[in-house]
Amino acid sequence: MIGQLTGLVGQVENERCIIDVNGVGYVVSASTRTLSVLPRPPEVARVLVETVVREDAIQLFGFATSEERDWFRLLTTVQGVGAKVALAILSVGSAGELLLGINAGDKTTFTRAAGVGPRLAERILTELRNKVAKMPGGGTAAPAMGIVSGPSVENDALLALAGLGFRRAEAWPILSRVLTENENATLDLAIRLSLKELAR
Repeated sequence: MIGQLTGLVGQVENERCIIDVNGVGYVVSASTRTLSVLPRPPEVARVLVETVVREDAIQLFGFATSEERDWFRLLTTVQGVGAKVALAILSVGSAGELLLGINAGDKTTFTRAAGVGPRLAERILTELRNKVAKMPGGGTAAPAMGIVSGPSVENDALLALAGLGFRRAEAWPILSRVLTENENATLDLAIRLSLKELAR
């Protein structure tokens, strides 16, 4: 089973990307949130992977953070929520928004996603209401992309890099230098430039 891929980012499409690992291109399906924080091709990225094996195919689903992967696993335990629908839900709602939606019993949190109607949304709320409390980190919200550099960008970038498998001790010096050299860097840019340095 494949649990993580580190390689060059190839083609990035609406719902998937290609990660080139030593000349082998792996097709990885992902949410728009994960795809939006990937570095530009052909830079190096580290992606957490959930491998789904079926009789007719082996599919790889990629995540920028372990939290998003945990939510994917949780969502796919609900009858009627397959991998594609789970990614659609993760594309329209952050972990924090999903948690709030479930606790508030708000169907619209889920009906915004393609493939989720009112009945399926109700089933998601019913089946996950008692499970979300066990989620690692309590389902805290993922950092928003595109925020201009500041104290929150520094913290959120460190969290994102930690989610990609980098230790704080190795990520902090590089991130600090990136933010010093690029005063108005957005969170997305700070993460991409840091990843470029960390991959060397």
